[in-house]
Amino acid sequence: MGIWYHKTREHTKLWVANRQAPLTDPESSQLSISSDGNMVLLDRATRSPVWSTNITGIAAAANSTVGVILNTGNLVLADASNTSAVLWQSFDHLDNTWLPGSKLRRNKLTGEATRLVAWKGSGAGAGTCGSPGTAATSTGEAAAATGRPRRRNRDLKSPYTFLYVDAENESYVVFEVKDEALLSRIVVGVAGQIMLWGWVESAATWVLFWSEPTLCDVYSLCGSFSVCTDGSVPECGCLQGFVERQPRQWLYGDQTAGCARITGLQMPCGGGGQASGKTTKRDDTFFTMPKANSLPTGGVAAPSATASAHDDCELACLGNCSCTAYSYNGSCTLWYGDLINLRGANGSGTDGYRISIRLGVASDLSGTGNTKKMTIGLVVAGVVAAAVTLAVLVAVLVMRSRRAKALRRLEDSSSFLTVFTYRDLQLVTNNFSDKIGGGAFGSVFKGALPGDATPVAVKKLEGVGQGEKQFRAEVSTIGMIQHVNLIRLLGFCTDRTRRLLVYEHMPNGSLDRHLFGSGSGHGGGVLSWKTRYQIALGVARGLHYLHDKCRDRIIHCDVKPENILLDGAFAAKVADLGLAKLMGRDDSSRVLTTTRGTVGYLAPEWIAGTAVTAKADVYSYGMMLFEIVSGRRNVEQRRRQAEAADDDEYDSGAGGTVEADFFPLTAVRMLFDVDGDLRDAVDGNLGGEVDMGEVERACKVACWCVQDAESARPTMGMVVKALEGLVDVNFPPMPRLFMVGLSTGSSHT
Repeated sequence: MGIWYHKTREHTKLWVANRQAPLTDPESSQLSISSDGNMVLLDRATRSPVWSTNITGIAAAANSTVGVILNTGNLVLADASNTSAVLWQSFDHLDNTWLPGSKLRRNKLTGEATRLVAWKGSGAGAGTCGSPGTAATSTGEAAAATGRPRRRNRDLKSPYTFLYVDAENESYVVFEVKDEALLSRIVVGVAGQIMLWGWVESAATWVLFWSEPTLCDVYSLCGSFSVCTDGSVPECGCLQGFVERQPRQWLYGDQTAGCARITGLQMPCGGGGQASGKTTKRDDTFFTMPKANSLPTGGVAAPSATASAHDDCELACLGNCSCTAYSYNGSCTLWYGDLINLRGANGSGTDGYRISIRLGVASDLSGTGNTKKMTIGLVVAGVVAAAVTLAVLVAVLVMRSRRAKALRRLEDSSSFLTVFTYRDLQLVTNNFSDKIGGGAFGSVFKGALPGDATPVAVKKLEGVGQGEKQFRAEVSTIGMIQHVNLIRLLGFCTDRTRRLLVYEHMPNGSLDRHLFGSGSGHGGGVLSWKTRYQIALGVARGLHYLHDKCRDRIIHCDVKPENILLDGAFAAKVADLGLAKLMGRDDSSRVLTTTRGTVGYLAPEWIAGTAVTAKADVYSYGMMLFEIVSGRRNVEQRRRQAEAADDDEYDSGAGGTVEADFFPLTAVRMLFDVDGDLRDAVDGNLGGEVDMGEVERACKVACWCVQDAESARPTMGMVVKALEGLVDVNFPPMPRLFMVGLSTGSSHT
């Protein structure tokens, strides 16, 4: 459960109640006032509380308290008879975001203090990185004022004012915005940075106004044996001769595990951790950083009194098993243990520290054999090494360039989608090993995000025709769509010609498996009529949102059971929304069948080749509604027995003939026949356990949806009201296609 701004295009979370206990299925949650007056978030599947305001001393009645979200972003639990009497507020329990008007305070009586605690990563789950102190001004200076507020603002042109109050029982800091129209928030980032963000309406995005400290100033940001360079993308990199300890975490921006040596140390040690005084040709080697902005911390740095020159300093390090690095700048300093907080130079100047890091044995020369051959071998090895080094350098530059572009694209994106690399998704899906579906747009693979192992569905698109800029723009549009009955897009990947989309995973699969598959339904049963009706209503609500509630109307273009996914509670989620916009439109031979639309669900105007509107989705929905009622495909192909081959109504063929049973015609015949019984149109697997009033309403709505003329079909908003029972459904006219079928006295076409 969370709070975000209502009017911004990005749904940026400001506060999350249950970050320590995320719900696996948000659809099964319920927020209510409990019998003791507390606000409670329940998991309806287990009927257990996930989160509660958990305060005592409330009048023990559910109607004694109310919950209100204020325009400040504060969620308040107040006395129902006096809403100014606040019993609990989210401003006293901050997440990672500090909003104008909320206090960072310290209770002098109890010692308790509010904290801003960063999320561990971009996904769900709480972390503990960055827990800054609260009783300080924005400049980091302590303010001592007894009972009197002090305002501090170094920049008179700044739109922000910070207020510090030192009262008898508490001290606190609040910040104010001079222009209330400027939406602002202060956030503690994953690395411990404090960042001030402001919403720029003209650009429709958040802009970073200020941050402190720089990333490379964050203690142990890059872990051990790595170097942090301000201004580079990414900031962290392993030292030469080292590789990432946890490559998977590095991919997702967490480098705190640091780096490890590629080759272990071969130290000529004697007893007690000291050198034997004798070196061999198997001595370890050193990598020297010529320009380090700062010397490392961590471990132990100690001067060596015996080393008076650079070579002596190196020998002193080699002679100690625990020495990991040395630096000679007029005097010798040795480091023991892991090195952290090493800063690289990001300029072209010559100033900086020289530090040499100990590596494993780089080569194995025995000292025997022909000297000439050895020389030739060394020359060849040097040339090969130079070529390899050049290739590696080029590869590193290319990778860094791509990474920088990816990060810039992420910063420039007007949506909150995650931008994945192709390598990321290979790791997420175990190299695309678990295929769970596929269709005209491409194949779908199951995966799990790192960290909390959130299950996702990764779709590899095929036949994408636009360039990257257009693809990103349209994906961004889809990513902004948020509705309970629409599948949620979590992120995407553009890698050369590859285009991939990452969606939330639906555990109960697609609707067609439950309607038409053998042993359909969860646990081997069938979908009950109540579940089917709610699915039909959920799909209608989702399409209504696409057609009428989005800023830009989106026509789905391929409504069918295969594109309706079911969550853990069998709630409907419309999938593949907007993908017709993403696919290339220059291939006219595929526009009407493969790329956009499926035979059996195509509206007449679509087949005729005229421009389609949202009413084409209405027609497809009507056909699918017939299928939900019957549990049968709207067109089923079956072979008649050979003895029926002489019937002139069919064409003979090897092994029998093919008969097309058009079920909607059967349902319409029963609907229009005064002696007909609609029970015969219902899926026989339901055993007659249906609400016949809802069955009749559904069949009437379906018949209205499949009218020949677009103008005669209802909007999806009207369909929702009809299925909810808010409006009466008149008897529909007979569609011309059905009239032809009835005139022949057959349901076969």
